[in-house]
Amino acid sequence: MVVQTPRFNVNRITVKPGGAFSMQMHHHRAEHWVILAGTGQVTVNGKQFLLTENQSTFIPIGAEHSLENPGRIPLEVLEIQSGSYLGEDDIIRIKDQYGRC
Repeated sequence: MVVQTPRFNVNRITVKPGGAFSMQMHHHRAEHWVILAGTGQVTVNGKQFLLTENQSTFIPIGAEHSLENPGRIPLEVLEIQSGSYLGEDDIIRIKDQYGRC
């Protein structure tokens, strides 16, 4: 975690080649993802698109979303979470390749 406050968090995240975030949603937070290096395959409410270095996307509250690294180099992401509640129990996992749902 880079910055943590009651209303927003900033995280720098590395996703290894072939790695992914779980398909998840949040009831109380929105997220902004900024790609610092690599390529990310983003899914938001069933729509898929690619983001590359210096591109970003907004994930609204309640949207089902995931992020994968389809590339050969590590994916570096700056994640900004904002909302009324940022607790870990607001992560609703829908599908997870690591068995966490």
